[in-house]
Amino acid sequence: MKTIYFYKTCISTCIAMLLMTFTLNAQSDFTEYNGVVVDGKSNRTLEAVSLNVNETNISTITNSEGEFTLKVPTKYLDSKVIVSLLGYNTRVLPLSELSKDGNKIKLYEAVTELTAVSISAFKDAEKLVRRVFKEKNNNVMNESVYMTAFYRETIKRRNRNVSLTEAVVNILKQPHTSSQRDAIKLGKARKSTDYKRLDTVSVKLQGGPFSTIYLDIMKYPEYIFTDETISSYRFSFDSPSTVNNRNVYVVNFRPRNNGLNLNYNGKLYIDTQSLALVSANYSLDVSNKSKTKNLLVKKKPRDVVVYPLEANYRVDYKAKNGKWYYSYSNLSLKFKVNKKREIFNKVYTLSSEMAVTDWEINTSDIKIRNKDRLRPTVIITDAISGFSDPNFWGQYNLIEPDKSIESAIEKIRKSIEKEKEREREQSANGTP
Repeated sequence: MKTIYFYKTCISTCIAMLLMTFTLNAQSDFTEYNGVVVDGKSNRTLEAVSLNVNETNISTITNSEGEFTLKVPTKYLDSKVIVSLLGYNTRVLPLSELSKDGNKIKLYEAVTELTAVSISAFKDAEKLVRRVFKEKNNNVMNESVYMTAFYRETIKRRNRNVSLTEAVVNILKQPHTSSQRDAIKLGKARKSTDYKRLDTVSVKLQGGPFSTIYLDIMKYPEYIFTDETISSYRFSFDSPSTVNNRNVYVVNFRPRNNGLNLNYNGKLYIDTQSLALVSANYSLDVSNKSKTKNLLVKKKPRDVVVYPLEANYRVDYKAKNGKWYYSYSNLSLKFKVNKKREIFNKVYTLSSEMAVTDWEINTSDIKIRNKDRLRPTVIITDAISGFSDPNFWGQYNLIEPDKSIESAIEKIRKSIEKEKEREREQSANGTP
């Protein structure tokens, strides 16, 4: 009996040591850096700043309050981080100069002066835009690319969060020359929805990871610019800008006569050397209610009408070895819900964003099986348990949550703890 006990003790000790060793190794696989990026003169926090580990495809982006978290694998700790934002001079910092917490990185606005030659090369802004789309195959990646990305979606009623979805996804990005659409696989996700605050509005929105991937207008130009629709817009040059120490044309666009079903206003940022699209920021014209009502909705009751109040979109691209790839996109949709026999309208805001945090050219022909593919109409199911785990994301890079999202996560955690406490009390009292 003593012998059996001795063996059990040895086995338990070995398992504990293995688990401890595994945990220590897992914890030391990467180093996490936190901080904020600000304007060097005004000290204003900067949103959507890219932080990329040099000579890798590992990256993250600052949130709406300029905050970031960057997780770097141990083998890259001797590398540098490239910090860049449209309109600012790029900074390159050795990781060895960063602390794990409290970093404050300053960027300074760039003064852009295009030469007379580059300005005179394109006097017609529309011709420039047509060139961008006509010659895109020279600039974008034409191989299949396997990406890891972080996705976040929030729904607010007025100013209060009623739904929060966060996920790490894998994207099989098809070549731009291919007619195949991109495939998305859900890696890790957590979601919480306050259905009491969504109450009687059974409206399913055009959300989910595909809502952000379809903003890649170089892959999906049909959603905004085609050979036919380009002529329906008026293009004009704005003051030039800079990104990653490269000069950028800035082109404004607006509809000529509102003849299209959907009309957009915005800006295109175009690299002056390659004529590749660097970024696009645009908004849907929602002034015509008859055209836009129920536009953002997948499904709704008959007695409900949904009017968009605002619809803003953004997509960014990055360059690697002379080719540009999809890097980040976001959308913000504000809409009013009218329901018959109800006096007060309800105003909701849906915001979603997706940032590519790592990628590789798909040389090993990775596939996403049909059963694992998300459908474009997917609505991710609730899974709140992940909010109680502070290390839920592990080594994955993510977009640092802003204050309102942090507050929402904290409320979810407290709700989970209250529910667990209630279950413990019921169990102790013998209540089912």
